[in-house]
Amino acid sequence: MHESQAPDGKRRPRIVVPSRSDPLLQKFTEVIGGPLGTRSDPGVVSPVIYSVERVLIVLTALAALAGILLKGYCRVNGWETPTQFYATCYSDFPELFRNRGMAAGVFPILGSGSQFEYPVLLGLIAGVTAWLVPSGEASARALAYFDINAVLLAAVAMATVLVIARMPGRRPWDAAMVAVAPGIILAGTINWDLWAAFLLALGMYFFARQQLVPAGLMIGLATATKLYPLLVLGAILLLAVRTGRWRPLLVTGGSAAAAWVLVNLPFAAANPAGWAYFFEYSADRGAGYSSAWFAYNLVADRLGWSGIGAGGVNVLSVTLFAVACAGIAAVALTARRRPRLAQLVFLIVAAFILTGKVYSPQYVVWLIPLLALARPRWHDFLVWQGIEALHWAAIWMYLGQVTSAGSSQHNLDMPYYVLAVAAHMAAVAYLMARVVWDIYDPTYDPIRRHHLDDPHGGPFANVPDRMRLKPLRPASFPTSKEGARA
Repeated sequence: MHESQAPDGKRRPRIVVPSRSDPLLQKFTEVIGGPLGTRSDPGVVSPVIYSVERVLIVLTALAALAGILLKGYCRVNGWETPTQFYATCYSDFPELFRNRGMAAGVFPILGSGSQFEYPVLLGLIAGVTAWLVPSGEASARALAYFDINAVLLAAVAMATVLVIARMPGRRPWDAAMVAVAPGIILAGTINWDLWAAFLLALGMYFFARQQLVPAGLMIGLATATKLYPLLVLGAILLLAVRTGRWRPLLVTGGSAAAAWVLVNLPFAAANPAGWAYFFEYSADRGAGYSSAWFAYNLVADRLGWSGIGAGGVNVLSVTLFAVACAGIAAVALTARRRPRLAQLVFLIVAAFILTGKVYSPQYVVWLIPLLALARPRWHDFLVWQGIEALHWAAIWMYLGQVTSAGSSQHNLDMPYYVLAVAAHMAAVAYLMARVVWDIYDPTYDPIRRHHLDDPHGGPFANVPDRMRLKPLRPASFPTSKEGARA
């Protein structure tokens, strides 16, 4: 790691400057004088008030404000169908507040007769924020509920950005991807997914610091918010197999399980039916909007083919996800140099999204922090975000069509919506392919170009391999042990 002598006599690592290291950003800095000069000393020379974290907080605040402004039509005119789709300002918050009993004082999951289709921590967040809504007219209360949750999510987004910026390593500016991500601006206030992304990022931060119990606790809480953070344990499992170090998996997994049980147990004891509803709903639901299965059913219906029912979707989704995980395991165990933790987490979560029964627009929030850690390249990031923005617009136009008899010029026909779904899936698959490429050829990996093994790997960083399967093809890349010595 490169270090420089600071004026106070302490040796500090020099951070990686995006305008120097990223080819796309180098071109876009010409309007402000070009990339940072070679004689500057980032991370050592005092930036006065313009520290990395302060700049990131300002960027996140501006992005959060932009996201709220995009909901301006609904904030003024209310969240009504189909206008909320045509105005692209839909949010689950007012809908759930009105239709899940919270406006009438029913606490999610715990309340008698509550049917809340989310895990317990989201139920807790939804219920507590409903308590903060003042009394008044129904539409004003729905607006207040949205505003309260939007402000809290802005704070959660800032906390997520800070956690990503403070990950071990020399690349705090990679958190700018999270700060200004178009996907978060457009979809961050649709649902509470940012809470799960924050807790997972915090768990990965503690893991990188080799604080395994706090890491497991945060992963367990994240899983009690959304189920996908549990997949990080799959990545840890693959690294444990590769290195022969099982303690990180056992401690982190055990702590995660304990946290999940402790959070879920009171809800399950107080209202077993309300607690079980989320699991029953998830198991019984068929193909949801924007999934590959839903797109197929739309095409099949148009062409007169047989569609896929809920049972078939369950089988196919689980099977294909298992096949994808087997492929990821093969990559992890055959690469000449051990993959980084963030790379494996990104691949597993992306595979889960592509094979899942539903792809809500806000699911893009799951991948943004992970991509910032796995492959911080702005060109690929912005292309992907542009395609996700097209899908975000397409789903609302399509829903506007299916929920109304509006004039045709305001509607999006089915083939264009299916194309938007296909484009989103192709973009995510492309990112997965690029990450796999980085794994097999670490010279393309932006992180390992700085002579690092895995700054986010915690107990797996800079340790020798114990097991590696025969590579799929010959390569001259260094092994993990050799890379650690570089």
